[in-house]
Amino acid sequence: MSKPLEGIRVLEVAMYGFVPSAGAVLSDWGADVVKVEHAVTGDPQRGLRRVGAFTVEGDPNPNVEHANRGKRSIGVDMTVAEGREVIYDLARRADVFLTSFLPRARAKFGIDVDDIRAVNPGIVYARGSALGPRGVESDRGGYDMTAFWCRGGVAATVTPPGTEGMIAPPGPAFGDTISGTNLAGGIAAALVRRERTGEPSVVDVSLLGSGLWSIGHSVALSSHQDQPMVAPVPGAHGAPTNPLSGLYATADDRYLSFVMLQPAKFWADVCRHIDRPELAEDPRFADTAAIAEHTAEAVQILREAIKGRTLAEWTERFATLAGPWAPVQDSRQVGADAQIRANEYLLPAGELELVSSPVQFDVSAPELRAGPAFAAHTEEVLLELGLDWDRIIALKTAGAVA
Repeated sequence: MSKPLEGIRVLEVAMYGFVPSAGAVLSDWGADVVKVEHAVTGDPQRGLRRVGAFTVEGDPNPNVEHANRGKRSIGVDMTVAEGREVIYDLARRADVFLTSFLPRARAKFGIDVDDIRAVNPGIVYARGSALGPRGVESDRGGYDMTAFWCRGGVAATVTPPGTEGMIAPPGPAFGDTISGTNLAGGIAAALVRRERTGEPSVVDVSLLGSGLWSIGHSVALSSHQDQPMVAPVPGAHGAPTNPLSGLYATADDRYLSFVMLQPAKFWADVCRHIDRPELAEDPRFADTAAIAEHTAEAVQILREAIKGRTLAEWTERFATLAGPWAPVQDSRQVGADAQIRANEYLLPAGELELVSSPVQFDVSAPELRAGPAFAAHTEEVLLELGLDWDRIIALKTAGAVA
């Protein structure tokens, strides 16, 4: 299994889901990630036990493990001078400093760019923020719900007209995880630049910028047409001029999605697969223009046909279908998907099964390791720094470390 960042040391001073998920990706890629947590309270994410309809009792906590797998945890109190010295000692030997702290907090705790570069001029300094590093709101915090989903334009774009309020994100840390992957990619690029030029970078990724990027096509189209992208009404067919681009219900009340953007190319093949080969010669569907004109009729034919079999039956039958299609699956059903299993997109990590980060190297999946218990590696990491036990005990007595 390939570990392209093996030997890279990352010092993570971050909380909740966004920036720690970047650390998780770097860990998947082989980096040694040391997570700094508050010496008493730890990462507040550890206290989130109720997420939506789920209540998590005991450990391991999937809400914590997803963004913290494979790391080592050290508890440090940065309000204590001795604690800040520990941070500087760790930074001296790190390749990357990764933080979610906002400008005022970074200044307060002495972990801003100049502070860290004073002890390690060559370090890559990576920041995750809600609203970006510039502008009058750069010191404002936020979460993926506020900065990514709402302000970034995603919520309004996916919410159909007439809906009271907005469509909510599909689950916890949706924008966090996407933004964290963006940040991990930026860090990897900065490491390449440093390797080639010797110049370290300051890397910035925000939830707001990632939200915009995720709907970049819509934003570009809206700017060009001077009007917002409007979500379709639920239950409506996906494309008004293409029956082969939309959702269809099956006999067991599941759904499958067709996305065949060249309907004339695939129409005859679909007709054969639904046992209606005569429709391939129907003049209503002779070419793209005819199909567009008679889309409503084609949609009705397909709805009736596809409603006649279960999703499992269609999955077997459509194995030879030339055009792109997919079953609609929920967050539990994906675990039974043979293609997901074949590519090892879900892997064991300690007692849990977690989603692997999406990049693979050399056609192999990363090794996922369980996330750390709070401050589980404090002594181990301090010993690696060369501190003896007398010094470690003194730091504990001073409240500098957990």
